Amino acid sequence: MGADLLDIGCGGGLFIACLVAERRVCSAHGIDASAGAIAIAQSAAQRLRHRVPEIEVCFEHRRAEQGLLPREYGAVTMIDVMHHIPSVDAQKQAFMDAASRVRQGGVFLYKDMCDAPVWRAGMNRLHDLIMARQWIRYLPIEVADGWAAEAGLHREVAEERSMLWYGHEIRLYRRQVEPRDDHA
Repeated sequence: MGADLLDIGCGGGLFIACLVAERRVCSAHGIDASAGAIAIAQSAAQRLRHRVPEIEVCFEHRRAEQGLLPREYGAVTMIDVMHHIPSVDAQKQAFMDAASRVRQGGVFLYKDMCDAPVWRAGMNRLHDLIMARQWIRYLPIEVADGWAAEAGLHREVAEERSMLWYGHEIRLYRRQVEPRDDHA
């Protein structure tokens, strides 16, 4: 059985539903700023509970920058969330809060839209203006890498992906296991 998961920006819960159906997680907690998306996710969770009753699944209507429950997880994901957070200070708070929820040996999967080249960033921005009716705020990936290091996470994967006109930046960070001092 897999790790316990916190999915920040879970939307309608599709990522969690896939992981639960494949028994890749032992529990999953999803949060999202959209009440409509959470209603869809909660409906899916009801069906999942009947199909896979041994895996605890819950969804919560909450903005990432409002803070998170005070517990640690083996895996934390933040996928296409950061550009929706309205200020750099709120972005840092949300990122650091997410990073602080990663337990020793756990991972933080971070993905967001790229801010370069300009034409890809422009297409990402146009997409969110049309679909979300929101002017997005890019976070340079170097800033995310710096915040991860500040939070005590080590970067294991750094990828840039392009699909059609969209650009994506993907990072996998890990919190190292602290060596035990058996002589104390």
